[in-house]
Amino acid sequence: MSIEPPAPGRRRIPAGATPRGRIAAVLAAVCAFAAAACSAEPDVDTEPLVDEAETRGGDVAFRFLDLPPQDADDAVAARVGETVIYESDVRREAAAQEIVEDPAALDPSDAAFQEVLDELIEQRLLALEARRRGLADSPEARRRLAAAEERIIGNVLVETAVSDAVTEDAIERVYEEQMDLAPAERELRARHILVDTREEAREIARLLSEGRDFAQLARQVSQDPNTRLEGGDLGWFTRDGILPEFARIAFSLPVGGVSEPFQTEYGWHVLEVTDRRNRPRPGLEEMRARIVRFLTLEGIRVLLDEIRETYPVTRVASPAPPGLRAPTSESDGAEGDDGTASQGNPG
Repeated sequence: MSIEPPAPGRRRIPAGATPRGRIAAVLAAVCAFAAAACSAEPDVDTEPLVDEAETRGGDVAFRFLDLPPQDADDAVAARVGETVIYESDVRREAAAQEIVEDPAALDPSDAAFQEVLDELIEQRLLALEARRRGLADSPEARRRLAAAEERIIGNVLVETAVSDAVTEDAIERVYEEQMDLAPAERELRARHILVDTREEAREIARLLSEGRDFAQLARQVSQDPNTRLEGGDLGWFTRDGILPEFARIAFSLPVGGVSEPFQTEYGWHVLEVTDRRNRPRPGLEEMRARIVRFLTLEGIRVLLDEIRETYPVTRVASPAPPGLRAPTSESDGAEGDDGTASQGNPG
């Protein structure tokens, strides 16, 4: 099954969309490799990893014994007994754990690569010993192996289908849409002098009105350790990027304007606006990771909608009515000292 990129539309990328559970893990893996895959050469064709008939029991857990490399350039990272761990295995695990931002660029000489490789070696050692002891033959092991296989093949479906939707063209299209939707935002640059009392602030305002250099005065008397050595420079900021009291005063002043003394939780300030501009738009590379995440979530949603049309879902257990919750041992339903169930406080 494959899915197309989300249809063109003017949708803002949600700022705080948070995937849940297994989808979050799949999202991490897809996002980690999607950007690099947009410009990569097609993978070298390989034979199927396992026979389709080999799907039951202990064999499910030990298919790693005969897995070929992911592609022709996939190097061996370690040998454990008669088995092999490839570099692609390490990068895939690093993506799943969200250890690095770009697992595709993870080099075997990196400390993070070696740490993940150590984990995979230990995991492989335990799996080999479990196989030797015949632990994969118990009913409980088979049940858990089947659940693991279900999760893994579902994740592979999502990674494959959704990755097809995260193309360079789709990334560029969404970027252009977001730039069209984003309003031009004003930002300004200012500097300030922070002191403890109103009297000190008034004296500073008087000195400035007489022509004293703002930056020099800030270096001499400002109590702000973060800006004093820079002459009080606060850098560029938007209305939402600074204290509300600062924003109200700063955005009411013209360039070159000096405020009257005003107070915040930090003390008393005198502020000067030094420049104004429209905030520069972020470049494509700056937005790439966020866009890939957005396209991935959209792809997962579309894929699940398609699958639900093929496989009807019926919930056997009815969910609790809205506003109610299941009883816990610390709330409704807990037994009192006399052995009776507590009725709770209706008020």
